[in-house]
This record gives sequence, structure tokens and C-alpha cells, in this order.
Amino acid sequence: MRIGEIPVGEGAPLVLISGLNVIENEADTVEVARTIQQLAEKHDFPLVFKASFDKANRSRHDSFRGPGIDEGLRALRAVKRETGLPILTDVHDSEQPKLAAQVADIIQIPAFLMRQTDLIAACAATGVAVNLKKGQFVAPHDMCHAVDKLEYYGCENILVTDRGTCFGYNNLVTDMQGLVSMREFAPVCFDATHAVQYPGANGGSSGGDRRFVAPLARAAVAAGIDALFVETHPDLDAAPCDGPSQISFEELDQLLREVRAIDTALRDSAVV
Repeated sequence: MRIGEIPVGEGAPLVLISGLNVIENEADTVEVARTIQQLAEKHDFPLVFKASFDKANRSRHDSFRGPGIDEGLRALRAVKRETGLPILTDVHDSEQPKLAAQVADIIQIPAFLMRQTDLIAACAATGVAVNLKKGQFVAPHDMCHAVDKLEYYGCENILVTDRGTCFGYNNLVTDMQGLVSMREFAPVCFDATHAVQYPGANGGSSGGDRRFVAPLARAAVAAGIDALFVETHPDLDAAPCDGPSQISFEELDQLLREVRAIDTALRDSAVV
């Protein structure tokens, strides 16, 4: 599959999908995109910039959701204009994909909505690539049915992203076997940010532990994935959504250095 001009899977270079959990304003979004672009170029990663215009599945009614689709897409247009990067953003109802596809090179179906047939059909109808997030409640091998549904409605460019599976209350577990099994029917991305969430464990919002982002990302790259998804923020303690699960620019720099070494070693060993 392809995200814009970037090939994903079937031996293509490991792709980085990175950005903000949620857009706060246009200027900061563009600046974050520039910073991540510099890090991706430093470590030789093709980059897709990710940011959400709306976090529609927040736990509380008074949680920050983002600027909404109009202002959010303006910010993402500015990112594309200033950096030239392909864009990923998520949608939440069947009216949004057509609008998002005017800017985004890949549309993301959130994990909680990966079985919503009308949303899947609307995303497929746009003709752009779709990132289908695995529901926390779904076994990896059962994701083939969601992929089949997208294909039935005409989508040809499909990426499947794992972000952990429910493990008791307020916790997730990452199944490395699942990453391998899902690659049998689609290119696979690992979301190292949301995999370290503690859903609903932070007094009405999701907690998390960013200490585990790097170990899980390294393990996923070693297990075999086609893309790595990591969110970052310039001020983690002030991040309005999922701050405990995101990493700093400095930590992202170090992580990219590490996974570049792992990916290179795997590719070199495959040639020998």
C-alpha cells in the first residue's frame, strides 16, 4: 500500500507516523511537524505527520476535544504547505471522511469505531488510504474481517494498526504474535503511544506510562512491522490529551536512533 508517495509494506523502508495527539492551534502544529521532520530526516525515516482535529471519544464531557474539523483541517493544510509531508488524521462519523480527504493522504478509523460499517464505507469512498486501528476488544486474527469489509467497499490501500488489547481493567497488553499474524493480510503499524495507555485510570481520563513506549516500540520493530506510530508533544505535562502516554522530542530522537539500528540489523541479516 502507499501513503501519498510513500510505499508501506512488502519490503519497503520502515515508515514513521508521528505528530500530535490533538491539534491545539495552527502555529504550534506546524512547528511540531517541522521538528519531527528534522528528526525523521536525521534518522532516515519516511514520515507521515499525524494530528487529530477532534478527539470524539473522550471519557468526560468537559475534556478537551480539539478545534473541530474546519479549523483542524486548516492547520493540517498549513502543515502540508510548509513541510510537504503526507498527512494522517482520524474521522468519527460518515460525514467527515469526504472533507478530511481533501487534506489527508490517509484517513484513520479509530479503534472504538473499527466495526462501524457506514464509516468504513464512507472512508473507502474517498479513494485515499485508510489506517484501520485494531479495536482493544478484537483478537488480531479477527481484524481480517474489518480489512475484508474495507476491500468490499473499494479501498485498496489499507494499513492495520495495533494499539494493544484489553487486559483486565484499566490496562492494555501488546501481543507481538498479533503483529506477525496481521501481516498475513495487511501491512501492519504499531502504535507505541496508545499501547501504553491505562484507559480510564486517571480520574475520568486515560492514564499511561511513557517509560514503556521505547521498549514496546523496539520489540515491535524486532518482531516485524511496516510502520511505527508515536505521538509527541513539546510540553508533556501540558498536553491536553494522553500526555502520560506521549514522549518528548529528545526521547523520540533517541527512540528513532534505536529502532533504526534494529531495523538495519534485521535487513542486513535478511540479505546475508
